[in-house]
Amino acid sequence: MILPIYLYGSEVLRKVAEPVDPEEREDIVRLVADMKETLKKSEGCGLAAPQVGVSKRLLIVDGRDMVDVYPYLKDFVRVMINPEVIAESGKKAEYSEGCLSIPNVYCDVVRPESITVEYLNEDFEKVTETFDKFACRMVQHEMSHLDGDLFIDHVAPIRKKIISRKLAGIQAGKVAVRYLSKIK
Repeated sequence: MILPIYLYGSEVLRKVAEPVDPEEREDIVRLVADMKETLKKSEGCGLAAPQVGVSKRLLIVDGRDMVDVYPYLKDFVRVMINPEVIAESGKKAEYSEGCLSIPNVYCDVVRPESITVEYLNEDFEKVTETFDKFACRMVQHEMSHLDGDLFIDHVAPIRKKIISRKLAGIQAGKVAVRYLSKIK
């Protein structure tokens, strides 16, 4: 089922998400399937559960549609349950980021160049994996959502001032998107 993507101004985007309890497995399996369908329909490369109104520590990243620019992402799809960064590089990288919850806004954001994450996969198996390049960026961006943090929180104050009108428009519902969305 395609779920609505919550837009900037929705309270759920600013909450710290609750850990997934393994006892919730059946509900989480259904949510993962819905999130995959929602992500594909929205043509995004990542989606965190809070973006679909569920305050749980769950995310999906899918880089397969970006192989034109990043060929190494041809098989890159991850479902991450309760992800936790256990190490990060001291070296930083800057990329332009956008977000399905903040449509038509793009900003350069500096984040660690590589991270190591411990998480449960779709089968609830523990995985430890190191990410770099754009895969690292996608994972960090989505993990930020789990802490109520948006990419615009990491931009220079002058940049935030420049985008403030767009943000106000999104919050007021004055934005056109090609996917199911809502503000609450």
